[in-house]
Amino acid sequence: MEFSVEFYETKTGYSPVEEFLDELRCSDPDDFAAILAGLAKLRNRQYHREPLAKALGKGLFELRHVGKLNTRVLWFFVRGKRIVAVHGIRNKGQAIPARHMDTALARMHDWQERHGQ
Repeated sequence: MEFSVEFYETKTGYSPVEEFLDELRCSDPDDFAAILAGLAKLRNRQYHREPLAKALGKGLFELRHVGKLNTRVLWFFVRGKRIVAVHGIRNKGQAIPARHMDTALARMHDWQERHGQ
């Protein structure tokens, strides 16, 4: 059985990951295609480990793509073989800045509270 991948939405219906992907499509079509392919691969459990994915702690994981800039989509698992993508970033370094981890954790907790998980 495959996993489903969905994007986090705020209470008002805004999807920050979709906006991130739209911006990436315009700014770097090659990295956009690689991230889209990576999200599709996450449907299969065998890709839930390095080099495509990596556990970050506190229930968060990252989808990784190395290009001109490191492109990452942060996500978490939900019961029922579901993955929820909560945040996208691009940076030059290997480490994820604390403010981005905080944003992803806040979105994960918001999703969990609103969906009773």
